[in-house]
Amino acid sequence: MDASGDGHLTPADLKRTLSHVMPGLDQFWSRELNDYARAVYEVERHRAGCAIRDDAMIRLKACVERAALRSGADRARAREAADQLAAAPVMQTGPHCHLLIEPDSFYTHLFSLLGLSAHRLRWHIWYGASTVKFIEKAKKGPGWLNLENETINVFGLPRSRMDAYSLCGSNGAYNFLLSGIERSEAANPSAARLKAILPSEGFASAAEAIKAGNQALWTRFFPEPIQLLQIDDIDVADLVADHLEDTGSWLSKCIGGDGAWASAILEAIDELDTGPWTGWIRRTTDLFWGLAEGKIYPLQLKNGDLSDITGSRSDVPFQPSCIAEALRERRIVPSLFVAFLVISILPGTRVLGGCRQVVYYPLMRHVLATALGKTGETDLLNSLRADACPGVWGHRVLKPHNGSPFAALENETVMGLLEIYGKLSLTDACGDLASFTGDPIWAELTERARNRGLHAPPPEWQWARWS
Repeated sequence: MDASGDGHLTPADLKRTLSHVMPGLDQFWSRELNDYARAVYEVERHRAGCAIRDDAMIRLKACVERAALRSGADRARAREAADQLAAAPVMQTGPHCHLLIEPDSFYTHLFSLLGLSAHRLRWHIWYGASTVKFIEKAKKGPGWLNLENETINVFGLPRSRMDAYSLCGSNGAYNFLLSGIERSEAANPSAARLKAILPSEGFASAAEAIKAGNQALWTRFFPEPIQLLQIDDIDVADLVADHLEDTGSWLSKCIGGDGAWASAILEAIDELDTGPWTGWIRRTTDLFWGLAEGKIYPLQLKNGDLSDITGSRSDVPFQPSCIAEALRERRIVPSLFVAFLVISILPGTRVLGGCRQVVYYPLMRHVLATALGKTGETDLLNSLRADACPGVWGHRVLKPHNGSPFAALENETVMGLLEIYGKLSLTDACGDLASFTGDPIWAELTERARNRGLHAPPPEWQWARWS
């Protein structure tokens, strides 16, 4: 294996592995980023015919319409966003719930704009996970920004709160302080200018603050023909509740049955995590997270209840009406598997993700397919088999070296940036592929590919549907 001096993988290693696990990607490395963006946003309209998936798309459209209305769109524009999702079922799901000017987030949104513009789509639909904490690694995460080479504390929170709380928790108020590490006022001139753009009021949750801040940034800097639509885990909680409150819906019947479906899902996850795909998809919680006082905690499905594994909080009966009530009351939120189930797998929406998602998402589809095989849902299973490229690489595809998004926006138009970056080759645009090369789990996958461990596609990988 062509390894760098510090033992990490090289970009050449990763390009070979990516081309192997994503057949068809190889043709784009030397072509313009415009071409790749156009390809990943080129999707067929929602395929009608499977009643379960048609129903899921109707519910997802309602979720999108609600989110558009909350963002300030009028009823006609909100319906336009929902209709676009059915006509072009694709959404960005790579960046977590970050401010748009966080570098990994910003350049991913520029990449999405290239694809959206190529197909004259008017809504940029983005699911940003908000169960995450403020810190994802040292001085990096939704609670931090870098402006003028200075680390900025977005909400002025102490480290103890950043480590413990999740963005979706309603334990505010959260205000944009943009403070330096050792002082409470705006840290530098760039921070002061940014603070003047962001909302001044407080918000119940950091996720709501970030979404409002992003709308302000989008209105100020981004091209008017394309509108931003943000969905987070609280929106998804309401979407899941929509399913469960209808006793005739497929998901309600699955959860309200004898427990066979949930058991089959959890068993399939456990099986994957003990084989060659160990680490890619894990049973960190059983289908839902508990949420209390701004913190999420794992739940265990046991004896017909979702229980706090510490036993310190009340159980939620594993019945559709009880789960829906807990979701509406923000006592629980969906796991990542359940989130992708209702926003992508069931409605048939293509999702764009990063270095982990391009592997764990097909494995999620395998988990569902395994459960369907045990419960006899052949119509849905056959429909899933017909999906084309349901998940693609679309996050950190554009990654300039030492990019400074806020400075770029102050000195160049977004259209000008798209003109510059769209002409780069995919190889030049993605740079050093650091999110892959520094990841031990990708090192293991690359070693397996080199040793021909992936040359005969494993059964789980059929659900990637790259060709």
